[in-house]
Amino acid sequence: MTRFLKLLILAIVYCASQNIVLGQSTIKGKIIDENNSETLIGASVIIQGTTEGTTTDFDGNFQFQTLRQPPIVLEISYIGYQKKIFTLQNFNDKITIRLSTDDVLLKAVEVVDLRISEKQKQEPLTVETMDVTAIKEAASGNFYESLGTLKGVDMTSASLGFKVINTRGFNSTSPVRSLQLIDGVDNQSPGLNFSLGNFLGASDLDVMKVDIVAGASSAYYGPGAFNGVINMTTKDPFMFPGLSASVKLGERNMREGAIRWAQVLKNKDGKEKFGYKFNIFYMEALDWEAENYDPVFNTRSGRNNPGGYDAVNRYGDEVTETNNDYSGPQGVTENPGLGYYHRTGYNEIDLADYNTRNLKLNAAFHYKIKDDIQAIFSTSYSNGTTIFQGDNRYSLKDIQFYQNRLEIKKENKFFIRAYATHEDAGNSYDIVTTALRLQDASVSDAQWNSDYKTSWTGNMNPRVRQIEGFPNRLRYPDFINERFDLYPNTVLTPFLNQHVDSLNAWHIQNRMMTDTSRITPRFEPGTERYDSAFNDIRSRKFTDGGSLFFDRSALYHVQAEYKFTPWGEKPKESSSKIHIGEFIFGGNARWYRPNSQGTIFSDTLTYTRERADSINANGDTIVYDRLIDSNFTTVKNFQYGLYFGFERKWLDDKLKTTFTLRMDKNENFDYLFSPALSFVYSPNTDHTFRATYTSAIRNPTMADMFLYYNVGRAILLGNLNGYDSLVTVESFNEYRNSLNPNDLEYFSVAPIKPEEVQTIEFGYRGIFNKKLFVDASYYHSWYRNFIGFEVGLDVDITNQGLISGLQAYRLASNAQSIVTTQGFSIGGNYYFAKKYSFNGNYSWNKLVTGDDDPIIPAFNTPEHKYNIGISGRDLLIKGTRINNLGFGINYKWIQGFIFEGSPQFTGPIDSYDLVDAQINYTIPKIHSVIKVGASNLLNNRVYQVYGGPRVGRLAYVSIIFDWDLKSKKNTALN
Repeated sequence: MTRFLKLLILAIVYCASQNIVLGQSTIKGKIIDENNSETLIGASVIIQGTTEGTTTDFDGNFQFQTLRQPPIVLEISYIGYQKKIFTLQNFNDKITIRLSTDDVLLKAVEVVDLRISEKQKQEPLTVETMDVTAIKEAASGNFYESLGTLKGVDMTSASLGFKVINTRGFNSTSPVRSLQLIDGVDNQSPGLNFSLGNFLGASDLDVMKVDIVAGASSAYYGPGAFNGVINMTTKDPFMFPGLSASVKLGERNMREGAIRWAQVLKNKDGKEKFGYKFNIFYMEALDWEAENYDPVFNTRSGRNNPGGYDAVNRYGDEVTETNNDYSGPQGVTENPGLGYYHRTGYNEIDLADYNTRNLKLNAAFHYKIKDDIQAIFSTSYSNGTTIFQGDNRYSLKDIQFYQNRLEIKKENKFFIRAYATHEDAGNSYDIVTTALRLQDASVSDAQWNSDYKTSWTGNMNPRVRQIEGFPNRLRYPDFINERFDLYPNTVLTPFLNQHVDSLNAWHIQNRMMTDTSRITPRFEPGTERYDSAFNDIRSRKFTDGGSLFFDRSALYHVQAEYKFTPWGEKPKESSSKIHIGEFIFGGNARWYRPNSQGTIFSDTLTYTRERADSINANGDTIVYDRLIDSNFTTVKNFQYGLYFGFERKWLDDKLKTTFTLRMDKNENFDYLFSPALSFVYSPNTDHTFRATYTSAIRNPTMADMFLYYNVGRAILLGNLNGYDSLVTVESFNEYRNSLNPNDLEYFSVAPIKPEEVQTIEFGYRGIFNKKLFVDASYYHSWYRNFIGFEVGLDVDITNQGLISGLQAYRLASNAQSIVTTQGFSIGGNYYFAKKYSFNGNYSWNKLVTGDDDPIIPAFNTPEHKYNIGISGRDLLIKGTRINNLGFGINYKWIQGFIFEGSPQFTGPIDSYDLVDAQINYTIPKIHSVIKVGASNLLNNRVYQVYGGPRVGRLAYVSIIFDWDLKSKKNTALN
């Protein structure tokens, strides 16, 4: 721990120690509707002129503590009701406050008071929120996809079923720098170490709210909250009992259905004691097909190369051997027109399963131990098929995900939570590796290249030389007047360029002959022979020469937290009390238990042998190693963390300061500390200013430490222990030309270390005339030990200077330089004309330093982007009986950028814009909403991920049924 942190903690403890804990006074009561005595959930109760107060719970009850003495003036407000002033004379009074509806306000609902809570206004971090109303009104028709319209949030689609959320740069289709929580539970895949979007998440019908916390926030949320947190809260059955159901039909054969049932049971005394809920969600659709056949970015061969080229979504046409290049002077002279050629590859559409489907089941059981203490058990199961993009493209086929949670909590006081997550990769396979295995099953790349050249020499070379006007090489003594070495480039190559059409035709013929002439010809898509080989390869594990994943990894997590609020008072000459502040203590522990049987991690099969001997027929004694056992190597990891937080309000509660310090320990690394300090100043309830210092750490993932993934062309390695004496790719290319071992340059890779980031942020939130809400922020971040990759070759050289062995490795590694990023975002919501709202936001993100470091992961983020939207609700068409209409339209513009993934999937994303729109009609009598809409309404086919599909329009129609049981009589608990 640094000297600064030690002094800061001592200062906080000293300030707190100047106050004497004496006691506390509690204000509590209930808010109900004056007309029907229904309890009002979420009503605001504050001490007038301050921000001190709370909101009512599920039963309309409120309770908070204060140091003030009666008489205390309370201000009570609730959307659609008249604001009320109540004077408390005695803390022992039983308060029941009745609010009357405001007919004028109900006709001109100003949504801003409902959608922006006091807590959100005073958050020290940049938080974007989508609440239950916004989820229903999502223009895209899917709440998860609509998160991309929020300020500072990047949403990319690698496929229809797999969408990635990111904030503040370093976007990736493997979002290891973002944390996704559902009811406080990490939703990551134990094997992949990141969340698969909402593919394994919550049903739309059950999501109450989504908060996206932008930026470094380990001090608040723990390791993994490096660039941001997606924090989902589902609906509590006590608050949202009833039956909900939805049906959605759309383009691309999309069919979706969901059901939610929740009920609350009372005991014999009439108290609500037990609540439960069940969720079922199913979706199926035809996924977007990846058909980008442009040449891979910065590849040597272009589309017009007669010998072919390496296409983005065609695999097996990558050049991996050196005997395919006859474009030099000697090659052009001996085999004119052969040039530089590529093997025939396989298109992704012939390898992938685009029939996306997703089943999600969830059950939760809530029991009130006391009125304010709940015990919760929840269980979730997900299953499905989708396309995932990482280093390669993958078909996650029949993947399964299990998660169980047990929790005891008292809201805003304490919780103890334990959960376990298990996954089963099912029949998932690597699409790219499948193509490579198909190639190898026919013939090796080196042999195919040799066969192609032989076929060209024997069949096509004569045709080339018979072209009219073919410039034969000058013979003696004519070459004295024209240099011999100029002939290929100055005479022959220009001539060949004039006959590209003929060369293209001959290369097509030569390719066909090479693919079909061998004893084991190419496996041609659409044939029974191809289907048999394809199914065989994707059903065998990597370790058995196939492309199938075996992944039955698990993680186990335990977390506890406790908040308490001591109180004190000033010296005796003053009777007013001082609030020391709120303290929070917590800790967590996590166990990773990977199980990939060597297909992903280095948990490979090992053997136990012993020395033995036997006597052969000649009477000779033979000594040998006898196999006595075999087991898979165990790979595991344990990490834990402790955190402390302190919050205090000053200046009549206008200034809130928060300090948090977290310590994390991974068994493979040293102790790491991530402090955070914030100041939030609210001169009144409408304006808030904040300044924050945050930090975060990210432990290397299981893949960073233990990956062993043989993709055929290279082996991808974790790097827990470092690696010595690798050869640089650049020097090896020089060696191939010179055959001089002295040209080889060696380097070593140090063991992997955790990443660290520090961020300063300034922000403002304000409400003007109860109509306009504005939120703006600026951040500047410094990253250390960024985890990226280094590529090197393990080369064996003979005494004669020749290569006897060669293996390419890609190892996880840390950057040496410090990376700096900065950004600014501003968003606004304007509520006008009674029932309409206009919103817009703009984000700017910039990689300041670090782009010249080859280890730094790609920024993959547009520098500029913005959203503009308009929506309305409860609208009436004049002159008709049609009312209860609503609509939403959002326009998004994204500036182009370079998306950097693996070498196969690195390239430009062009600037693009999208329009999402929906219109809905509410039918109160049947508790239903009919919704018609489309994401990407204008069908602007765009790439959001390089290597992924062009994403187009997805129009839909849906019906949502929602029958609220809150006002119904609950069943008695026997």
